[in-house]
Amino acid sequence: MKKMLKLFVAFAAMALLLSLVACGEAPQEKKAEEPAAEKAEAPKEEPKTIKAGFVYVSPVGDAGYSYAHDLGRKAVDALDYTTTAFVESVPEGADSERVIRNMARKGFDIIFTTSFGYMDPTIKVAKEFPEVDFMHCSGFKKAENVNNYFGRIYQSRYLTGMVSGAMTKTNKLGYVAAFPIPEVIRGINAFALGAREVNPDAEIRVVWTKTWYDPALEKDAAKSLLDAGCDVIAQHQDSPAPQEAAQEAGAYSVGYNSDMSSFAPKAHLTSAIWNWGPMYVKMIEQVKNGTWKGDQSMWWSMQDGVVDIAPMGPMVPEDVKAKVNARKAELKAGKDTIFAGPIKNQKGEVVIAEGTTAPDGDLLGMTWFVEGVVGTTE
Repeated sequence: MKKMLKLFVAFAAMALLLSLVACGEAPQEKKAEEPAAEKAEAPKEEPKTIKAGFVYVSPVGDAGYSYAHDLGRKAVDALDYTTTAFVESVPEGADSERVIRNMARKGFDIIFTTSFGYMDPTIKVAKEFPEVDFMHCSGFKKAENVNNYFGRIYQSRYLTGMVSGAMTKTNKLGYVAAFPIPEVIRGINAFALGAREVNPDAEIRVVWTKTWYDPALEKDAAKSLLDAGCDVIAQHQDSPAPQEAAQEAGAYSVGYNSDMSSFAPKAHLTSAIWNWGPMYVKMIEQVKNGTWKGDQSMWWSMQDGVVDIAPMGPMVPEDVKAKVNARKAELKAGKDTIFAGPIKNQKGEVVIAEGTTAPDGDLLGMTWFVEGVVGTTE
């Protein structure tokens, strides 16, 4: 019995020992980890929509200055992060100030004021709305939130002058012009230089209408030039009325702003045209990216694609087209010698010396006519 008891105690001790050893080797039980609370995702920011407003001095219509600007607006509107709006036929002065201010109040991010006479109203409203960006076309006043922009349309004018100088029979070219400001004077001079390059006997007769858009007045001005013996009519006006007057008289014509061939197909030689789309899209991209800066000026060229000429009409001989296209290719390549000396004024005085080229500042402030232009800058 004792023997059995001893065996029992021995077995019990051994079992206890094995139990303790087993417990020591067993892996520590880990407390199950609670799943990490899912982080609430921050709401995704919607891409900022850029609101762009445009103020036009004439009706949009289907040709002319405001029509060309509106094609540029449509290029902006096609972007997936923009909305646009425009107001047309806004007179320069108090009315434009009211329209510009209303746009600023409605939360537009950038406002394009597209006429020279909107300059002072734009500057005034910009002071009231420093958070809004303003772009003024063709002016010279700037501010911290106001830039100027324009294109070297004088390059297109020069080419259209070459066409006109080659096509005239009377050597008298008529020019229906709006206001005697540097923008218009510069264009007339470039047209004259182009005409006289191919025809040194050509003279350019200017009639001022003192309006940007008045079809009846524009047409009457063209008729007065036709009556004076001009057989090509060019224009710095918004409507195709001068084109129509030329066709009715059996003369030739040169349009402006957009391709005006459909209005006078028998007369239309070509047009000096605008392509505002690339410039407008660039500005909107700057606003979106936060890189837009005020107090700047943009003056793009044919090389940048903002100015061009419309296809030349079927009445223009192939040799004339070839000469004009060769000069156009030079301009597109960045070779601009239009205002390279020697250039004389109406009095025969050399105002741009041989071996020099007029700087941009002089071109932007041009108030005199070159030799060959008949008319006054008043």
